[in-house]
Amino acid sequence: MQARRAARELALILFSQMDTIQNLNTWDFQDIVLKSVRILTNNSAEELKNATTSILSMKEYIEEYESNHEKNLERPIDADNVAVPIPTTKDIQEKMDELLNIAEKTMLAIEIAEMSTLEENSDVKSYITKIAEAYKNHRDEIDEQIKKYALGWDINRLVKMDKDILRIAICELIYVKDAPLKVIIDEAVELAKKYSTDDSASFVNGILGKVVIENNLK
Repeated sequence: MQARRAARELALILFSQMDTIQNLNTWDFQDIVLKSVRILTNNSAEELKNATTSILSMKEYIEEYESNHEKNLERPIDADNVAVPIPTTKDIQEKMDELLNIAEKTMLAIEIAEMSTLEENSDVKSYITKIAEAYKNHRDEIDEQIKKYALGWDINRLVKMDKDILRIAICELIYVKDAPLKVIIDEAVELAKKYSTDDSASFVNGILGKVVIENNLK
């Protein structure tokens, strides 16, 4: 995970932890992010434990299914089980869905563990601080950009995650200007896919596209 990508994810944590950052300083930003990462890391450890339990449970299910199959019930007690046909496709699909869910949570846990390491990186801290201070100093203008281009949407009723993703991206596009426009937009869209609703990615992409065009950003 690159430093700036980690900074964006951690900035999203920072923005989600408070209603306003008007009265906070750099040390407050860093303290909130550090505490948030520690909470996420602990949650991830629990998810990994749950994932291991689920996999063991699945293994037991398959072993029990095999042992109780009529082919093996007819065999001598001291004989090894033989392979048997799998259960119905519906049963297997349900188990595979469960495994995919476990894999998703495991990957998230790994990313969070990586973020907790990168949180100590000076480049990550510096970039988070730039984003947070840009929003602190230009909050009204940034929210006005969202209101202006989210036609038909009340900013107070937008999904908070979407607002925070847009706020971070607009901070980068207009005030920080330390990354290519395409990278900023693409990563904002990825954050929306990862953390928000099904419709959020296209919504975020559309708003940021208008921000770029209307502000003549290059």
